[in-house]
Amino acid sequence: MGEISRQAKPLQIEDYGLIGDMRTCALVGKNGSIDFMCWPHFDSPSIFANILDTTNGGGGHWKISPQSSTVCKQNYRTSSNLLQTKWIDEDGVVNLTDFFAVSKHNKVLREKWSGSTLVRKLECVRGKMSIYIELCPRPDYARDKGSMRVSEVRSEDGTYHQSLAWVPDDKKRDGCGDIPEFHATYCTHDRPVNGPQKMFQPIKLNEGVSTDIKPRAFRARFDLQEGQQIFMIMCNRHVAPHLTNDLVKNLENEAYKFWTSWVRACLYRGRFQQEVERSMLILKLLTYDPTGAIVAAPTFSLPEAVGGPRNWDYRYSWVRDASFTVYVFLKMGFPAEAEAYINFIFARIAEWRKIAEASAGERHHLPLMFSIDGSTCLPELTLDHLGGYQDSLPVRIGNAATDHVQLDIYGELMDSIYLFNKHGKPIFYAQWLDIRYLTDFICEVWTEQDMSIWEVRGRKQHFTYSKILLWVAVDRALRLSEKRNFPCPNRNKWLQTRDTIYEEVMQKGFNYQMNSFVQSYESNTTLDSAVLIAPLVFFMSPNDPQFVGTLDRILRTPEKGGLTSAGFVFRYDHEQTDDGVGGREGTFVMCTLWLIESLIRAAKYDSKYLDLANTMFETVTNFRNHVGMLSEEIALSGEQLGNTPQAFSHLAYVSAAINLERVTRGDFEGGFGK
Repeated sequence: MGEISRQAKPLQIEDYGLIGDMRTCALVGKNGSIDFMCWPHFDSPSIFANILDTTNGGGGHWKISPQSSTVCKQNYRTSSNLLQTKWIDEDGVVNLTDFFAVSKHNKVLREKWSGSTLVRKLECVRGKMSIYIELCPRPDYARDKGSMRVSEVRSEDGTYHQSLAWVPDDKKRDGCGDIPEFHATYCTHDRPVNGPQKMFQPIKLNEGVSTDIKPRAFRARFDLQEGQQIFMIMCNRHVAPHLTNDLVKNLENEAYKFWTSWVRACLYRGRFQQEVERSMLILKLLTYDPTGAIVAAPTFSLPEAVGGPRNWDYRYSWVRDASFTVYVFLKMGFPAEAEAYINFIFARIAEWRKIAEASAGERHHLPLMFSIDGSTCLPELTLDHLGGYQDSLPVRIGNAATDHVQLDIYGELMDSIYLFNKHGKPIFYAQWLDIRYLTDFICEVWTEQDMSIWEVRGRKQHFTYSKILLWVAVDRALRLSEKRNFPCPNRNKWLQTRDTIYEEVMQKGFNYQMNSFVQSYESNTTLDSAVLIAPLVFFMSPNDPQFVGTLDRILRTPEKGGLTSAGFVFRYDHEQTDDGVGGREGTFVMCTLWLIESLIRAAKYDSKYLDLANTMFETVTNFRNHVGMLSEEIALSGEQLGNTPQAFSHLAYVSAAINLERVTRGDFEGGFGK
């Protein structure tokens, strides 16, 4: 029995590509290792989480690597989400293609099972090369201490392939019936693959002093020659008998056809077309097809600062993402995705309204986040047995912020509905009644304190960002009633509330000595880049002296009282802000792109800002990783931080690209939502 391989240098967050099927996804390292995947859905327990613990099998991995040192390249096949990793040396070249089958487009998968099927295809395209395949699953966040069973399965075409199945330590454990099987087969042009008769052999993990010798990881070695292929498939056991070589080849062709056909609808034309198309392909991967939800990111507990405590679970759908999601999908030519998402949101509003109306005398806020199936039960806990990404603890799953009051979500929600009605499909009268009820509720609660967009875990405050977005909520409801002539019995109250919020923000949210908007009425000397949203949502003109002062202040370096460092923007100064978490973090990609959008708008009235907007956007573009992914943050050292890929980063990137191209062509319409 061999020992598990040691990884010389752990991969960083930016060293991964993403594959998926709109149900779940996987991070594939540029070394050929799948180091993160939850199964069977985005928010299910992980089956691979090596990125969060690399010790002795740690969180689990599925590694494919050459025996000897090689040059390694990784890229997506053009206009698709099929990820290719290529190993090159003087003796040979081997290609690894990783992808999820698009099951609803394949007759066999559609009829036999509606779940996910992950395919890994190895092919020697020149010379020869020895390849190791190491399979070390760790189901249930590596809490399941079961073992693996090896067997042979005969396919419909008469060929045999080796099957590796996980046997859980407790068959009554929740989700153990969802654990997939792994299947290995091969096909050749003219000669068999040189490998052991039983391809996969157990390997030792050195997990403490336990005398338990149950096999929990397997390895195989193959000596590939030109023309030879190996397939490995991860799927449900009901699919296994149908895994013929022809089926596997068809799965690859169908997946490539699906993705290239989908992205062909993208309407963006400009300098950053490849980058925008890649962002759209990533955003599509983050959608949950059965409900239309979009996850903030497919990962959990990747740190905002290495070694620090800011490690959160982003595998859920935030209401806050709504307006950018709807805007980007509609503007880029993907109305089906926008409609699916808005329907998901409307269903949640209807559920909330029933609860609110049944709770007379008790105030219930709309939940700010949901699981991908729409539930709100997301208890937060720590996985203390996992060591964390580069020892960044704790490793959290679930999210306690679901119980927060974050009043800004009403603005993003109402903006998304307004945008969908304008650029998508007209909303229904029944939906208007829910909107009307929601707006009346907003008029009652807007004076409250909250925890706002940054989900602080300290004290509630009157955050300026939240007040601006509350103004947006009432403003969009009024616009919608006027455009559609919907009945609005409380119109006067809505008008009064909108005006009152506006004047309060201008009086209490602005520091005249700093000549800048501030984080909150209480923290009235603290700068916060969230206020850059103001011209993006038409709260004020980008040439208003009060906003220009804010813009110029944020553009200063932190040493000079600003928030911008080397072309990237911090959320706020952690030395001035007690957000209840502690530690530091990197610069925020979304805030950087909001600054770029603000510069674009200001450039309409002062051309000096346009060159800066272009330069900063090109900087963000250059910090995308080798396959075009953006995480949540960029460290001062230049590495990506936080959960990846981050939906808001890619949504904001596409939005900035749209508006930068408009102003470059001279047909800028004025901004977001137009």
